[in-house]
Amino acid sequence: MISGYYLPFVQAAQQDAGIPPWVWILLFIIVVLLVWWWLTRSANEEPPHIEAHHEEQSELPHVEEPVATRTEEVAFETEPLPVQPLVPDDLTILEGIGPKVNSILQAAGIATFAQLAGADVVRLKEILVAAGLQFLDPTTWPEQAALAAQGKWDEFEKLTAALKGGRRVA
Repeated sequence: MISGYYLPFVQAAQQDAGIPPWVWILLFIIVVLLVWWWLTRSANEEPPHIEAHHEEQSELPHVEEPVATRTEEVAFETEPLPVQPLVPDDLTILEGIGPKVNSILQAAGIATFAQLAGADVVRLKEILVAAGLQFLDPTTWPEQAALAAQGKWDEFEKLTAALKGGRRVA
């Protein structure tokens, strides 16, 4: 007889087809082993497109690089291009800009002093309003940024001394 420990689908299959429970258990074990084998096999092998790429490279003939025969130097008459900074400027040194505003401006595409110096005050206000910071006044930020971009640090210090929160004070 079938005990209560067998799965209901095994009981139904046995009653309908007359297949003994040990056959169902054996089939279950075989399926589990096949799935386990397939999962472990596919995890250890490279995908087919990578193997094909390796085979294509090995079939190509080896070509040696040509050796330069000319050893004299060539002088360029053009001036080198100005080097753009690879990292954004620290806009937080400007009066009225903190870390949060710095990240908002960078997200809006303003990451350097030169970009901020060329930005329109109306656009800066729109960026701040969109971020929920409508109480900030960016009127002096382009002026401060222009001085910082040009490296005029003495003038920058004089200007920032006359500002409080980015606003001119008397």
